[in-house]
Amino acid sequence: MRAPDFWRKPNAVARLLAPLGALYGASVAFKARYAKAFDPGLPVICAGNLTAGGSGKTPIAIAIAEMLRANGHKPFFLTRGYGGSERGPALASRGHSAAVMGDEALLLARAAPTIVARDRAAGAKLAQEKGATVLVMDDGHQNFSLRKRLSLVVVDAETGFGNGFQIPAGPLREPVAQGLARADAVVLVGDGSPGLAGFRGPVLRAHLAADGSAFAGKPVFAFAGIGRPEKFAASLQEAGAMVIGSCFFADHHPYTEDDIVELRAVAGDAMLATTEKDFVRLSTQSREGIRVLKVSAVFDDPGAMERLLDSAAPRP
Repeated sequence: MRAPDFWRKPNAVARLLAPLGALYGASVAFKARYAKAFDPGLPVICAGNLTAGGSGKTPIAIAIAEMLRANGHKPFFLTRGYGGSERGPALASRGHSAAVMGDEALLLARAAPTIVARDRAAGAKLAQEKGATVLVMDDGHQNFSLRKRLSLVVVDAETGFGNGFQIPAGPLREPVAQGLARADAVVLVGDGSPGLAGFRGPVLRAHLAADGSAFAGKPVFAFAGIGRPEKFAASLQEAGAMVIGSCFFADHHPYTEDDIVELRAVAGDAMLATTEKDFVRLSTQSREGIRVLKVSAVFDDPGAMERLLDSAAPRP
C-alpha cells in the first residue's frame, strides 16, 4: 500500500488512530526488554530506521559494506527479504526473483553476498559458514534476535518522522526517543534538520548521488513503487531529464506484464525510467528498453563513518 497522506502532518485521523499506534510502539519496547539476543561471534552492524520505508537505508547499507570490504573484511548482508516468499536462511543471487527473495535482497546481492532469513540468528550462522567476517543488517533496528556491535538509525532529513505518530496513525515504528536510545549513531540522508529527541551521539550526514547522465535532455516517463517515488522523479529532473509524466505504485509493487504494457503505451516515444529497486522486480522480458537511475550514498565525512566501523569491526 502507499503511505496515506495523513502520515505527513498531524490531523484528526492520526489522532483517532493514535491509541493503536501507542500499542505498536509498546510492543517494540516489550521485545527490546525481554528478547534474548544471539551472539553470532561476528560483528553485526545494523542500518535501520524508525519509520516505514523511504529513509535511504539500503544505499547506506551498501556504502557501509563497500567500506568494510576496502578495509579487508568479507561483509555479508543479512535481511528479512521483505516482499518475498523465502523464509530462509538462504543465499540470494541475481538468478532469483523478487517474488521469492524480495527486491531489497536482490539489490543488495549485487553489492555483496546476501542472506535472506526471517530467523536472523539462523541467517547469521549461515553467513559465518560461508566465510563472512562481518554482517551488515539492512533494516532490523526493531529486531532484537542478534547482538549488534553498531546500531545506526538512518533518517530522511527532509521528511523526518512524518506526523510524529506510530503505525497505523503515522509512519513511526516506535517513539523517536525510544528508538534513538538504542542507537549508537544517526545518519541523516539529504538536507534538513529533523528533531532527534535529545540524541547526544554522533550524527553523520550523507547524500544520495544519482548517475543521471543518460537522461539529460531527453523526454522521460518515470515510474516507481518505493517509499518516496516523488524523490525519484525529482532526481531525474535534477539530472536534466524532461519528465513528461509519472506513475507511482505502492512500495514493493509486484509488476505484471500488463503494467509494463500500459506504461509503454502512456510513455509513447519517451524513455521509461525507474529505480534499481523497481528494476529487479521486473521480468527479464519486461526490462527491455527500460533505463535505471542508479543511486549511491556518499557520506559528507567518510572518516567519521570509518571510525565507527573500525570501533565495531576492527580491520583484519
